[in-house]
Amino acid sequence: MTVDFRSDTITKPTPAMLEAMMNAKVGDDVFGEDETVNALEEKAAALFGMEAGLFCPSGTMTNQIAIKCFTQPMDELIADQTAHVYWYEGGGIAFNSAVSTRLLNGYRGILTAEMIEPEINAENIHYPNTSLVVLENTVNKGGGSCYTLEQIKPIAQLCRENNLKLHLDGARIFNALAHTGDSAVDYGKYFDGISVCLSKGLGTPVGSVLLADKETIKKARRIRKVLGGGMRQAGFLAAAGIYALDHHVDRLKVDHAHARILADELSQRNWVTHVMPVETNIVLFDTIEPADLIVAKLAEKGIKCGTTDKHRIRFVTHLDVHADGIEYAVKVLKGL
Repeated sequence: MTVDFRSDTITKPTPAMLEAMMNAKVGDDVFGEDETVNALEEKAAALFGMEAGLFCPSGTMTNQIAIKCFTQPMDELIADQTAHVYWYEGGGIAFNSAVSTRLLNGYRGILTAEMIEPEINAENIHYPNTSLVVLENTVNKGGGSCYTLEQIKPIAQLCRENNLKLHLDGARIFNALAHTGDSAVDYGKYFDGISVCLSKGLGTPVGSVLLADKETIKKARRIRKVLGGGMRQAGFLAAAGIYALDHHVDRLKVDHAHARILADELSQRNWVTHVMPVETNIVLFDTIEPADLIVAKLAEKGIKCGTTDKHRIRFVTHLDVHADGIEYAVKVLKGL
């Protein structure tokens, strides 16, 4: 058996999702004429209480477009030191927006208003203008850690008081909602922009949606075109997103349960020194031996995974990992 824990991005469309894709009504999205894309954008916006949405090929693009919309050159944004927008988007903050980044050291990637407030620059020609705060939910490098709405509210209030925009990198936002029980529609009260990824836990082949007010999305649509993200008959992809929102959100709790099973087993292995607390579908654990060596040993047994540091390994559960795969993985871990 092969069980792939490398990422929740490796999922493939289910037969029912493929059928929805094949039956999609399409048009030219650059002309605004793809009714399935339009339906996805409207559906996602309504879910989060936002005015409008923009379908893009990737979460990197939606995040980078949002940063471009909410900043000017010579500005500065605030994010956690583990933030995906800083680590894994190819230096896009500097390249696309000519903006500097103030990195803070949150607990497992979770920031607080008390941490952010002293990092907001005063009006001074020596300093970049602080204009944006970016949160990530769930936090990838934090082991799938989650913000609750109660943690977000004071940050949103601080941003309003200081005329800052607040953007959410919601790459795994539905995993966070499944864990916290918060309502998606309430997010629109606190964020100026939300990036919702469809190709991770929800299992679509391609795509993220940027949510914001109508004026921001109008600007974002132009930036998407400049970045090469203007797609034509994209409704075939958007149909997968609609299907995922209708059918794959509630099942995320299964992935979380699977992750906890793996974490419990790993905590009993004498070659594991630490397992990060599991909230959602990401398991980060530290090893005595170099992580690359352990990954290679697991690969020999059909368990695919990756490293995030010299002695840290990541497992990510998803809809293509079923109960029998978890059972097999536990057996391999016990025998390693």
